[in-house]
Amino acid sequence: MKEQPAETVEKVTFDDLQMANALFGAHSENLKRIARTIGVKINAKGNALSIHGEVLDVDLSIRILNSLYALLKKGYPLYPPDVDYAIRMISDDQKVNLEDIFLDTVYISSRKRAITPKSLAQKRYIDAIRKYDLVIGIGPAGTGKTYLAMAMAVASLVKQEVERIVLTRPAVEAGEKLGFLPGDIAEKVNPYLRPLYDALHDMMDFDRASKLVERGVIEVAPLAFMRGRTLNDSFVILDEAQNTGPEQMKMFLTRLGYSSKAVITGDITQVDLPENKTSGLIEVQGILKGIEGIEFVYFSDRDVVRHPLVQEIIKAYERAEERRNRQKDSL
Repeated sequence: MKEQPAETVEKVTFDDLQMANALFGAHSENLKRIARTIGVKINAKGNALSIHGEVLDVDLSIRILNSLYALLKKGYPLYPPDVDYAIRMISDDQKVNLEDIFLDTVYISSRKRAITPKSLAQKRYIDAIRKYDLVIGIGPAGTGKTYLAMAMAVASLVKQEVERIVLTRPAVEAGEKLGFLPGDIAEKVNPYLRPLYDALHDMMDFDRASKLVERGVIEVAPLAFMRGRTLNDSFVILDEAQNTGPEQMKMFLTRLGYSSKAVITGDITQVDLPENKTSGLIEVQGILKGIEGIEFVYFSDRDVVRHPLVQEIIKAYERAEERRNRQKDSL
């Protein structure tokens, strides 16, 4: 007969009632998130908790609660999604220090909200951008690759570490050709650049961003416009890089000038190129691997920071892809 895991009840008391209430969340929402995810029962009374469940789960819950409480005491504004990120990180590695991650402010957005990493991979990513001149972030949608790169770029501009920001992406989408779209070339490519504008306007207020774009301090352009240029004193971001061909990728990489930084982001599972064309992002992994001054950072579904359903959707598609591959192999 299989032995049942040992259960326990532990009590935890926090020294500040107001801060404890912030930790517990409105209507104890944060406690419910922890209890539901880990599989324990948590009862609150005043500034004290009693946690009932299997020994390891109770220990994990206490570690998460204490780590989040320490963040609150340092002035971190705790949001419900942060509880989910904390559960994920501490469940993966109980030695992780949330303060090292959540208190690493990259930039304060126009909405006065601190932009910080929300996972270990995101922390590695921003540290890599600080340290290396060329960083390549690869992973699924919703992992913050472009958003954090944009925040780092705006922060560098504000600190006068660079003179301008260049944001670019290939104008390639599934099933559409630019020639069929109405308008001149600028109007044709603008929809493809819209996500970059959206992220930019989340970083700084619309008027300020618009003036910087007008003055050329911030440039948003399709990748084809980069040919023949040398980008000095710039922070350059190539987004959706999985849709570059090998020649385009080489062209972009050789644009980098003195005192410049480049960040390349993409999802190699979402290539919209014709089937007979190689993705420059896939190819570049083998070509540039091991070169000093270049860093690759890989994200997984564990790093998704959008709606929790996005993580489940990514997993479902990965399982479907694995099934298709198994069927191909069997045939």
